[in-house]
Amino acid sequence: MAFELHLRYLSRFISTPPSVRCKHLCACDLDLAMLSSDLAVVVFVRRMSCRTCHVDISCSWVLFYQECLSPFDYCDIVTSTTHKSLRGPRGGIIFFRKGPKPRKRGMFSNQGDGSDKYDFEEKINFAVFPALQGGPHNNHIAALAVALKQVASPEYKTYMQQVKRNAQVLAAALMRRNCRLVTGGTDNHMILWDLRNLGLTGKNFEKVCELCHITVNKVMIFDDNGSMTPGGLRIGTPAMTSRGCQENDFEMIADFLLKAAHIANSVQKEHGRLAKAFLKGLENNNDIIELRTRVENFASLFAMPGFEV
Repeated sequence: MAFELHLRYLSRFISTPPSVRCKHLCACDLDLAMLSSDLAVVVFVRRMSCRTCHVDISCSWVLFYQECLSPFDYCDIVTSTTHKSLRGPRGGIIFFRKGPKPRKRGMFSNQGDGSDKYDFEEKINFAVFPALQGGPHNNHIAALAVALKQVASPEYKTYMQQVKRNAQVLAAALMRRNCRLVTGGTDNHMILWDLRNLGLTGKNFEKVCELCHITVNKVMIFDDNGSMTPGGLRIGTPAMTSRGCQENDFEMIADFLLKAAHIANSVQKEHGRLAKAFLKGLENNNDIIELRTRVENFASLFAMPGFEV
């Protein structure tokens, strides 16, 4: 099911003539969060005459401990944020290939002189500085060093394994409640919830959750009409795992999310989908006040880093 979805997700790319693909899509930018950990599609794309393959692993530091398949074997460039599951400073990190390129299949041993090398380093370094970044921020560099040191600890491995378990429990809990998830579940730290069968948009649902003190992120998914009214919701488990939540706690979180969906549906039926009318319907809504109180009482049971001082 997941692989079929991936092929559908890439249908426009596949249907493009190879000459155009090579000219205009030589960097194939795939989001590992969207594609879960099934990297068969990455291998598939590499064989579709792309010169360069780029994967954004977003915040999947589960890769560090082989908790899901690694894109490094297949991709020339891998990028990631550093402020989500890594729990470091706000920023990003770029990995790229260096050195001589491997000999292509079908080449004889006397073909080529072995001088063909990857040329990413100079281009990426120039793109970062001076093109995009004004200069190095030593405070960010130091904070990233601290975060990467934590990654090398046994405690971080335990944390990442718990992040995965919590995500899978949350996904299963939502699916038991007849919610539709992209790829039918998750293999990593993130869940993509397709809200369209509930008649909701990610934008309206995100607003309801915000008023209930639940942080989620609206997101476009396959077959969406546009970015203004995305039909999906992105939910991650690292933050609440860092606060100490276990599997049974995410069963409760699933109840909160479903209640928020019912509230959004009710308001939408009464006031309509348009932003102005929908926001009007959220004012002084008793259901939102009740859910917000439940969420605050639940969240207060767990430690909040930085709040104890």
